[in-house]
Amino acid sequence: MFVYGQTAANAIAVMSYLAADPLRRAGSAEISEARGISRALTAKLLTQLAAARFVTGQPGPGGGYTLAKEPGEISLLDIASLFEQVDPPSVCAFGHGWCGHGDPCPLHDGIHDLMNSNRRFMEGTRLSVFLNQRKTKSPANNTVTS
Repeated sequence: MFVYGQTAANAIAVMSYLAADPLRRAGSAEISEARGISRALTAKLLTQLAAARFVTGQPGPGGGYTLAKEPGEISLLDIASLFEQVDPPSVCAFGHGWCGHGDPCPLHDGIHDLMNSNRRFMEGTRLSVFLNQRKTKSPANNTVTS
């Protein structure tokens, strides 16, 4: 079932950091440290997010990244869809190709409802939920602070 995978989770973590204070620029090293993601991966995600026009970057001293759109304009699904397939796979209990061709399997309705609920959650959850929620990971003891 699709919620989202690790790459999308890391991209959402990067974006949530920027969304907490959308007017403030943050460098990739700062975001990396705050979210506990490697610097290389953080930089790669920011490059992909910039190419998709979700963030803008300014190089040099005083530079960094900011959201390119208002936090309320970007959904979790928007971000996840950059990094993985978001169309639901076939998870029929009888095997691939069963449901949709004749009577559905006994789990069909429940799985269908769950997937639809997940998609509504991903579409409806906007980065604005992270405003003023600057949580960081303390590298010394792996605890979360505000």
